Amino acid sequence: MDIAYIPSPSTGVVHLGPIPLRGYAFCIIIGVFVAVWLGNKRWVARGGKPGTVADIAVWAVPFGLVGGRLYHVVTDYQLYFGEGRNWVDAFKIWEGGLGIWGAIALGAVGAWIGCRLRGIPLPAWADALAPGIALAQACGRWGNWFNQELYGRATDVPWALEISEGPNRVAGTYHPTFLYESLWCVGVALLVIWADRRFTLGHGRAFALYVAAYCSGRVWIEYMRVDEAHHVLGLRLNVWTSIVVFVAAVVYLVLSAKLRPGREEIVEPDPSGADADGEGGDEAEGKASGTAAVVGEAKPKAAVLTKEAPAVEAAPAPEAGKS
Repeated sequence: MDIAYIPSPSTGVVHLGPIPLRGYAFCIIIGVFVAVWLGNKRWVARGGKPGTVADIAVWAVPFGLVGGRLYHVVTDYQLYFGEGRNWVDAFKIWEGGLGIWGAIALGAVGAWIGCRLRGIPLPAWADALAPGIALAQACGRWGNWFNQELYGRATDVPWALEISEGPNRVAGTYHPTFLYESLWCVGVALLVIWADRRFTLGHGRAFALYVAAYCSGRVWIEYMRVDEAHHVLGLRLNVWTSIVVFVAAVVYLVLSAKLRPGREEIVEPDPSGADADGEGGDEAEGKASGTAAVVGEAKPKAAVLTKEAPAVEAAPAPEAGKS
């Protein structure tokens, strides 16, 4: 009896003339646009300026892509530097292989540089972008569907993913872990948006909530995957990474709420307002100086008049007994 399943695409690339359009890259690009769009709306709602999120993303995205690829290559080095492997493949990012941990870590460095240049606090920017990052991950996971990778154990559930025969994979139906993570990320985004409105999260706590919520889902999803991975004490490396990062995010949430409650009142300083105040101050100072000069010039004239005026002697008081 045939079972229902999710079909996989026969190819992950479509050629537009000589230009290859790769599904994996297309999903990542869509995710970036979604993250910037939602992040911009949240940033403006917090009092920031339109376009600031995109300006900082120009720094964060390239750093994030490099960091994500580095994490993948380092943790799965045998895929590129093992026997019979070609190290040049490490640069073929379009074939898949981005580690979210490296992408977030190095992407934060790029965002920090952008925030420093704009004079805005990184935690506030991260809070605004947090649910957008989760949605970007939800979009990016569909790139794994195009590449027929990162699926789970074999199964015959109605939503099983059909995988065709190919390099390093066996034809069959498997758990669509890419879909599980995509849906989980959508849920994380909705959770962060709700919690941010309900509890007025600030000073990086919305971002920390996103990190903690994502890690809690990544643990059980990672446990279902069957692709090659390094193990530590019987658990996949990414499971341990999720646990450590989850604990760090929760600790930050607790400590930040105690040390810096509430939310930032000003997320982006207004240089034009500061300039206007400076110009006004200079103008007022100039007027005051001019007035002081006029007054200063008037005083000597008064003194001259007083000096040149004839003195008026007071009449002697009449002596007693004289008329």
